[in-house]
Amino acid sequence: MRQKSQVKKMSKPIDFYFSPTPNGWKISIMLEECELPYNTILMDLKKGDQFQSDFLRISPNNRMPAIVDYNEKSAPVTIFESGAILLYLAEKTGKFIPNSKLGKKKVMEWLFWQVGNLGPMGGQHSHFWNYAPESEKDGYAANRYAEEYDRCFEVLERQLEGQEYIVNEYSIADIISWPWVLIAKAMGRSLDAYPNVTNWRQRVKERPAVRKGVDLMRAKS
Repeated sequence: MRQKSQVKKMSKPIDFYFSPTPNGWKISIMLEECELPYNTILMDLKKGDQFQSDFLRISPNNRMPAIVDYNEKSAPVTIFESGAILLYLAEKTGKFIPNSKLGKKKVMEWLFWQVGNLGPMGGQHSHFWNYAPESEKDGYAANRYAEEYDRCFEVLERQLEGQEYIVNEYSIADIISWPWVLIAKAMGRSLDAYPNVTNWRQRVKERPAVRKGVDLMRAKS
């Protein structure tokens, strides 16, 4: 795993469009882990900040997180989607992604696994848990997403058997998945059947940069 920074001193902080959600925390954690200077632009999703024309030019899918990096030789680089941002920052800094082709392949598998499985299932379960009418909270759709969310924990449990992190060493594979496991208990899901996941959840939580990333909303409020 390459850890030596490849970044020259940055002349201007990265603009970071943020709201305190699992997807936002992925990027705040990565920025803290990489020790990159950034300017937090706190978005009020209830007021519809994500639909403003200036933001849509950065994130056409009207979702945060998004970043603008002013430190490239060309025009400012805009990036949306948490997986794409994590990969960009990992390659920019040379941190939390392996050097080897095989090692990078393994990290990318789990990066895309989160994008296609844990994140969407956790997000949809969160919607039903937090916002659905009471009449729909125990319906087919709500139960389907809850079961798929749990299935993702089963996948992680197997992957973490005998190792501390998803791909042996701490990487963007852990950073992208951890926030959706962090909030599982608060959304009514038990992790008691997943001791490897429980231990990994705590292990990542103890990292100073992770604590700073999750506490960002408190620091900015």
